[in-house]
Amino acid sequence: MILFFPSNQDVEKSKSRNIEITKLKFKIMIDYFIANMWQIWAVVSIICLILELSSGDFFIICFSIGAVFGIIAAVLGLGIYWQLLIFSIFSLLSVLFVRPVALRYLHKNEPNKPSNADALLGRTGKVTETIPVGGSGYVQIDGDMWKAVSHADSDISIGTTVRVVGRESTIITVETL
Repeated sequence: MILFFPSNQDVEKSKSRNIEITKLKFKIMIDYFIANMWQIWAVVSIICLILELSSGDFFIICFSIGAVFGIIAAVLGLGIYWQLLIFSIFSLLSVLFVRPVALRYLHKNEPNKPSNADALLGRTGKVTETIPVGGSGYVQIDGDMWKAVSHADSDISIGTTVRVVGRESTIITVETL
């Protein structure tokens, strides 16, 4: 039986060949990504839309708009640097021009928009559990149940329509209509 031990020169050639193959595979991968950049821009756009749904401040959607223009640049065959420049420009323009319009029409420019329990003030609901004098009951507003009290001189019975006039923590104060 003859054993073959490679020489140092053969080992170096093998390492060099492996490095060249790895470089070639990397170049092929990079060329693939550059040729299909529109797909990457589409993923960026969709991710930004999903993130915007969780924030609602119309900021992240501006990057989604920029990514759509990045898709257009990629389809037109512009290079990666042009795509990044177009993405940046249109994202900035969206922040400066689209966002204020969206905020104005969708948030109606309310400077102190109430949130959480403060948004209940002035709303109407139906009593679902009698509110006795000096006690508490429950009121349903838009499908949510709220513990409620009243300063009325008599009990408020089930089915009565009431308006929220105040709140203390998570307990609302109501009056009959």
